[in-house]
Amino acid sequence: MVVKLGGNAAESEGWAEDVAALVKAGHQITIVHGGGPQTTALQEKLGQTPRKVAGRRITDGPTLDAIKMVVGGKINIDLCARLLAAGALPVGLHGASSCVIEAERRPPSLYAGETEPVDLGLVGDVTAIRASLLEMLAAAGHVPVLACIGANARGEVFNINADVVAGRVAVLLKADALAMVSDIRGVLRDRNDPESRIGTITRGEGERLIAEGVVTDGMIPKVEEAFATIEAGVGRVHILGRLAPGELQEELLHPGRVGTAFCP
Repeated sequence: MVVKLGGNAAESEGWAEDVAALVKAGHQITIVHGGGPQTTALQEKLGQTPRKVAGRRITDGPTLDAIKMVVGGKINIDLCARLLAAGALPVGLHGASSCVIEAERRPPSLYAGETEPVDLGLVGDVTAIRASLLEMLAAAGHVPVLACIGANARGEVFNINADVVAGRVAVLLKADALAMVSDIRGVLRDRNDPESRIGTITRGEGERLIAEGVVTDGMIPKVEEAFATIEAGVGRVHILGRLAPGELQEELLHPGRVGTAFCP
């Protein structure tokens, strides 16, 4: 199983204990994490002005240094420490760890709302995942904790979107499940009613919900990406919000009870 923790979601209570319990029960877990909000906060403290295009952070040298400090440093260490306290055996990693997340710099591209291609700077696209390293660690009972920083054999380092890394890792590991934990608690039938969460969605149901206008705006690409990930070989994809103790384990073992589970 692969669990992606968004910057704020990593502060939820109980997820580390859930991961430790799943590993103890025989499941192999790999964690991928980001750190967008924390990076923005550090940039502001350092006097930097965060710049984004279509939600993507423009990454110059000082920005990349902030990402290294926050994502590859503090957050990765804090997550590993929480897993240790829960009884798990984490191993903190990033792209420069044996090129476990291999990447190359993204060329200038056209983004929504822009009329000309934009160069995002030191932002990378994943070219390979060293799945053998992750499998070796997980088979030995460890929990790989991957910071979303890529690198290549030339020693170049890049900022990479954590959702993209998590999806690639899940596909290459042929994961039974990919859990995307963020501030979004699932797909809602009524966006104004948090109790209208839809537990499970098949591809046909997803297409119908989009056509009916139930799934709109930024949730559309999340639904489409979920089913693309399933088509690539992942068993299920879960969307989860901030977690209470026990909820991660409950959702992964009983799809749809806590968030929204996308199924074949």
